[in-house]
Amino acid sequence: MGKTIRIRKGLNINIKGQAKEDIVETSLPTKFAIKPEDFPGLIPKLVAKEGELVKVGSVLFYDKGREEIKFTSPVSGKVSAIVRGAKRKILAIELESDGAFTPVSFDTNKDIKELLLSSGMWTFIKQRPLDKIANPAVAPKAIFVTGFNSAPLAPNYEFLLKGKEKEIQKGIEALKTLTKGKVHVTVEHANGSAGVFSKVSGIELHKIAGKHPKGNVGTQIHHIDPVNKGETVYTLNALDVARIGDFILTGQTNFDRVLPVTGSEVSAPQYVKTKVGAQMSSIISGNVSSNHVRIISGNVLTGKTSSEDDYLGYYSDQVTVIPEGDKHKFFITEGWLAPGFNKLSANPVFPSALFKNKKFDVDTNTNGEERAFVMSGHYEKVFPFDIYPVQLLKAIITNDIDGMENLGIYEVAPEDFALCEFVCVSKINSQQIVREGLAVVEKECM
Repeated sequence: MGKTIRIRKGLNINIKGQAKEDIVETSLPTKFAIKPEDFPGLIPKLVAKEGELVKVGSVLFYDKGREEIKFTSPVSGKVSAIVRGAKRKILAIELESDGAFTPVSFDTNKDIKELLLSSGMWTFIKQRPLDKIANPAVAPKAIFVTGFNSAPLAPNYEFLLKGKEKEIQKGIEALKTLTKGKVHVTVEHANGSAGVFSKVSGIELHKIAGKHPKGNVGTQIHHIDPVNKGETVYTLNALDVARIGDFILTGQTNFDRVLPVTGSEVSAPQYVKTKVGAQMSSIISGNVSSNHVRIISGNVLTGKTSSEDDYLGYYSDQVTVIPEGDKHKFFITEGWLAPGFNKLSANPVFPSALFKNKKFDVDTNTNGEERAFVMSGHYEKVFPFDIYPVQLLKAIITNDIDGMENLGIYEVAPEDFALCEFVCVSKINSQQIVREGLAVVEKECM
């Protein structure tokens, strides 16, 4: 039996728009896309040409730096466009679905690693350090599977995985062939049981309680088996374990995605069945109550700004729609002199703190602009690592590589600093800084 861990530092952000646990079948779009920007550090090398016919599982491109890592099509149809930006950088490979979803059949008798790489299923396995697609040439000391998500309005993994115990077990067996170490699985302690993992064998099960970011795999790794320089662990979520297990059982790639459409500007928050890379309009069309909104592929802390014409992020497991915060707020009624009954704050300085279960209607307004990076103590209250977060960020900003290494750069990922960014009085873009720091240490130290 694994550990039972309580995360005391953190912050639960209660906002309106939680999805009801009903799956709505919607018409799949004809337009899909895979965007290389979803994969940090990737230099794509095209295999498929514009106008070429593809099947589900056909190779579209591979990583120029690691040619064995293939990226495959989520639909059958044709490559409708290769979208390029400055200096001919590939921004997206757009696909036009024929609606048939004709699959490529893979020989599941092959070596598991080779099978996952050639099918594109390997792309769902990430690694720490660097928070990028796992390097198949480096054997991990362990594999971490996070069995729940604690982000605002996050999907309920138990609901989505119900009845998929067979696929989960097969996925775990596949992962065990990739490491000589343990496969750690984390579940939420509040549920009282291991849920869909209760009968899964071959795992080290841990229960996590407390506040967000308890569901972040980085938090779990730090409290179970921290990553030191020279070590590697693989990470993935329970949904993708089931995806890999389904692939091993059927020999066909599965890019289905059931995700919650959430947020205060969604008329009917619900779960929608779609596919990786689907055009956003098919997911939210007719279900948004206002025109002046921010559409987010992901959650409000770590997601990316999107639009109806854009495409669902490769790793996005939810869509959030909240009000756009670009209007001026009168300082007496809504600003800094307002009573604060409807203000969401990390500190109990407003009357709203008296209502523990209150749901807030938040917008994108940062309530200030970037200013001097001061030591306020706010980061340390929500950062559950034994790391000095402000000092690490300053080491990255000043390009102090020794400082980065000594302060724990190998343990963290941008999402681990999302709450720090949320509570930051200096309005510092912490997640972007961490991503830049990881790119530096990869180039200089690895």
